[in-house]
Amino acid sequence: MCKGLMIAINYSVATLFKNVVDKWEWAFVGIYGPKVDRDRRRLWEELAGLYSIWELSWCMGGDFNITHFSSERSGLYQNFGAMEEFSEFIFDLDLTDLPLVKGKYTWSNGQVWSKLDRFLVSPSWEAHFTEVCQKRLARVRSDHFPIMLDCGDIHNGRRYFKFENMWLAAEGFVEMVHAWWSSYQFIGTPSFILVGKLKALKLDLKKWNLEVFGHIDNQKNTLLEELQELDGKELLEDISKERLLRKGTVMENLERVLLSEEISWHQKSKPFD
Repeated sequence: MCKGLMIAINYSVATLFKNVVDKWEWAFVGIYGPKVDRDRRRLWEELAGLYSIWELSWCMGGDFNITHFSSERSGLYQNFGAMEEFSEFIFDLDLTDLPLVKGKYTWSNGQVWSKLDRFLVSPSWEAHFTEVCQKRLARVRSDHFPIMLDCGDIHNGRRYFKFENMWLAAEGFVEMVHAWWSSYQFIGTPSFILVGKLKALKLDLKKWNLEVFGHIDNQKNTLLEELQELDGKELLEDISKERLLRKGTVMENLERVLLSEEISWHQKSKPFD
């Protein structure tokens, strides 16, 4: 839950958060690092200034546009001076560079691979979220791999039936509902018929939703794993026409699944609409 206080400077946006469950307060800063060394030094100064303003636990994340170690970049070119300054920044602020799982690099142009994106956290932040880890996800239409900061499981309560806006994105949905509604046969008063049809429609929608969207997380994870595998083969320069075609198909299916998920989360974020 955001407290509402936000600071935006040249290369970063910082905000305060308070956890809903335990009321614990911490700060987050999103970063888009510059490519020029001179400007990059300004970023370190900018972040150090923010760090001194709020005496809280910190989490910093984004595209730092520089690697931390030489092993985080393939190829011969290494900007050792900028890497050393980045290491000094991490050491001076006593930040933890969390290990990245499910991949080694976070950016590639097809020839060079680098780890440019990451989360850095203060020791107190890491101590509060004991199960924290950062995971590389599959990339879709981008040269960057998204990374997710996983702080542990979220336990869901009972799920109630409601109309999902993502259903409208399914091809032929309106026609399907119209066909179902026309097929229901009830005898009685108009109100009894309406209630009966609504109950029947609810059952059909629940069954259809389970078949098409009910396992959307499984669909997404399967597609992400396959895309990760294809990216791994690309890193090894094991590229064939068939694999490129398959990668295109996987990305199209993944975009469809992610769109449905985005619509669903957008609806859930506005429970009073």
